[in-house]
Amino acid sequence: MLGKSLNSRDQIEFVAISDLVPKDHLLRKVDAVLDLNFVYDSVKDRYCLDNGRPGIDPVILVKIVLIQHLFGIKSMRQTIREIDTNVAYRWYLGFGFHDKVPHFSTFGKNYARRFSDGQLFEEIFEHILEIAMSHGLIDTSALYIDSTHIKANANRNKYTKETIKKTATFYAEELREEVNDIRLSEGKKLYPPKESNEEKTSRVSKTDPDAGYYVKSEREKQFAYSMHACVDSHGFVLDQHVTPGNIHDSTQLHVSIDRLLEKGYSIQSVAVDAGYKTPANARYLLNKNITPYMPYTRPRGSKDLLKKSEYVYDEYYDVYLCPGGSELTYRRTDKDGYRLYMSDPMKCKECPLLSQCTKSQGKQKVITRHVWQSYIDTVEEIRHTVKGKTEYKKRSQTVERRFGDAKEQHGLRWTRHRGIKKVFRDTTLICACMNLKKLANWLIKEPQLTV
Repeated sequence: MLGKSLNSRDQIEFVAISDLVPKDHLLRKVDAVLDLNFVYDSVKDRYCLDNGRPGIDPVILVKIVLIQHLFGIKSMRQTIREIDTNVAYRWYLGFGFHDKVPHFSTFGKNYARRFSDGQLFEEIFEHILEIAMSHGLIDTSALYIDSTHIKANANRNKYTKETIKKTATFYAEELREEVNDIRLSEGKKLYPPKESNEEKTSRVSKTDPDAGYYVKSEREKQFAYSMHACVDSHGFVLDQHVTPGNIHDSTQLHVSIDRLLEKGYSIQSVAVDAGYKTPANARYLLNKNITPYMPYTRPRGSKDLLKKSEYVYDEYYDVYLCPGGSELTYRRTDKDGYRLYMSDPMKCKECPLLSQCTKSQGKQKVITRHVWQSYIDTVEEIRHTVKGKTEYKKRSQTVERRFGDAKEQHGLRWTRHRGIKKVFRDTTLICACMNLKKLANWLIKEPQLTV
């Protein structure tokens, strides 16, 4: 029998808005775990308490932006449209069926005037972490650090070439002092401090000068930002910061670790990818008694020449032994911290392996060894342990998974904002919402459970 449904569009019913929201809806869980009343104290100095018209409730403003980032809505204009028709969103905001939703431009003005410094969103981010910690959901002993690129809101073809100053690396002075100690013991002239006016030519976007020009391949050239994030073994984002997209990962490891240590976190190990595997980073972590888990890195250089690993280093005599049986002896240490080991060209020119060893016209093989190479050697020993292999594999289940979620579900693949401060505020909110979603789903297992 053919059935026809009745048209009940104009049916009048007495129903509470709460009855229309599913008991297991994410916003019910979020409302149960996150009390936003602390926002009033955080923003009270940004409102006039005894003059003017009453402003929009700041908690409502925060909840609106949480809805946008929890559900990956692309814009505030679209978010307001969704709230207008979505019963669950209205319930979370405390609105009835006929309450007027703030206009998206009204939100934008409040956002610019009262939340532009981003401090409130950082407070929300930290507040969510504190709740998770109070329930024992966060383990700061083992951390996983990586970065991901965010496409900037800028045309890659609109740029100027400008000469900018190079920034000194965080370990530059320590390295110079150690190199000079070596040169002093050898009776050689000391290297002066590096000049702070070293310059380089870089592409600067006309649309968003804060973004960095990022080249991954011939097909992937764009202005971008990098979000550097630190995640625990349970997938909670503990810290994040943003840099231009052309800043190398290796320069940002100490920034993340220092921020976490300032917060009082106890860190036992850190797993990172090959981009962070430098002598300086290995030394930094090991000197702080943090176990580094780093991957195997393929040998660099010409493929038709012998690999550096085929030259054996004799630590006792401080020489390298080549496959032909000759020694490469130490000559000097350069200003970048590399010890130079050189062969005897008189012996090399008679060696049958010469064509596989070097292309030098002087028939001399040169091998470099960083003054902090011993730290990399320690990292290699750790890498071969069972623990080292296990911990490194967890990166794909922790930090890489967080990046995937952020890009696919929360709009991190590209940014609508311009300027590094605005992009940082946006990434702070995205990370806060990912943590909040995980926290809510973990704590609220049953519809009737409250925290």
